[in-house]
Amino acid sequence: MQAFLAYLIVWIDGFLIFFYRFTGDPVVDFFIGTIMLSFFCVIAGEFTLSLAIRFNKRHLDRMSKEMTEKENLSILAYESGDKDSYRALNKEATDAWGKHFFTMTAYSAGILWPVPFALGWLHSRFYDVEFPLTFPFTLVFGETVGYAFIFVPVYIFCRIIFKYIRPHLPYFRRVKISPDA
Repeated sequence: MQAFLAYLIVWIDGFLIFFYRFTGDPVVDFFIGTIMLSFFCVIAGEFTLSLAIRFNKRHLDRMSKEMTEKENLSILAYESGDKDSYRALNKEATDAWGKHFFTMTAYSAGILWPVPFALGWLHSRFYDVEFPLTFPFTLVFGETVGYAFIFVPVYIFCRIIFKYIRPHLPYFRRVKISPDA
């Protein structure tokens, strides 16, 4: 198993570094490689999120159904003038909504799991690479910045771009983002 993991790490490293040696110009290649690495992180996070939602769809559907039922019952109790039942059912509806909300928030946070691995790989390859800044950025960030300063906005940009290309990608065009959709 250790031999396989070592081989996998070497293979991934070779695959990723290819994009950082694409044109021969170090600055251009750094940005090409970082864009590709960011897209790989976005795709890996979205793919695992879609799998998690797919495997837990019944549970998520039950949570949504419970939330809707409790909400409807509390509205009926309110309309009938039963304030005690309304308060109790409204509390249960709020609890069900909270469970659903925080479950979906946890899933959404799961999209980010590849980022620490990407930053770790970037550190192993580019920990001593620095990009000089000019005024007025030097007032806030200092004279130079490293790989993380470049990676984070590129990753955000790739997430935005992915939103628009998602419907055109084979796997993602048939995967729903939300279990309620």
